[in-house]
Amino acid sequence: MPKIIAACNQKGGVGKTSTSVSLATALALSGHKTLLVDLDPQGNATSGMGVNKHELQKSVYHLLLENAALSEALLETQVENLFLIPANDFLSGAEVELVSELGRENKLKKVLSHLDPSFEYVIVDCPPSLGLLTINALTAAQSILVPIQCEYYALEGLSQLMKTYQLIKDNLNNALEIEGIVLTMADFRTKLTQEVIQEVRKHFGDKVFQTVIPRNIKLSEAPGFGKPIFLYDKESEGARKYEELAREVLARRSAPAEPVQPYQTVSKEG
Repeated sequence: MPKIIAACNQKGGVGKTSTSVSLATALALSGHKTLLVDLDPQGNATSGMGVNKHELQKSVYHLLLENAALSEALLETQVENLFLIPANDFLSGAEVELVSELGRENKLKKVLSHLDPSFEYVIVDCPPSLGLLTINALTAAQSILVPIQCEYYALEGLSQLMKTYQLIKDNLNNALEIEGIVLTMADFRTKLTQEVIQEVRKHFGDKVFQTVIPRNIKLSEAPGFGKPIFLYDKESEGARKYEELAREVLARRSAPAEPVQPYQTVSKEG
């Protein structure tokens, strides 16, 4: 069975989609058949892979709410071994529509149960919220990957995210684990970046990936060209760091999971 990883943070602007796209691409380029699921109504992962989200015949919306066959929405991408289930603004109303659906929390899990067993990894790009779409992702996943921007206020929502993770684990998916914390948008010229890294590592320990994703202009430019960073500029620092992150993810697949204590945001004076 594939390893299903949900990239999740209810705070926007933390590099979640860049991490989803880049990690999925790096895994595929390493020879691992990978599926990227765009579960965000903004469809940024879809456009970031060079797919016109306004011309889709079928999307993740049709899989979740119209019982379309998985094969109808599954797209090949410009990267070998990487496939995409796209999203567009059709998904915007899904939160409301799912409320009245029977087994609403398990819709994505049911969809992915039909995935060809040749797939090794599934990366789900969640929306920046903790609504029913994210709950679907966490119910379907084996693990959650949390990108955190290296700024103090980016830590504020982490406590609620960990509470949601624990609720899902206790009630809907007892196999759900923390894949890891990814520190993103690091500017090592600032003292604050170092402080955030130290605080996150102090609490989460080995759950924090050693790889830290820096602020990188090429990472910011790549989505505008509809290309993952490895196709836009494979020699960039951003590409190199996401390649390192993929190696860490691959190394962790067989490692035993350790429990994570509830996170409490530390107040900061001055």
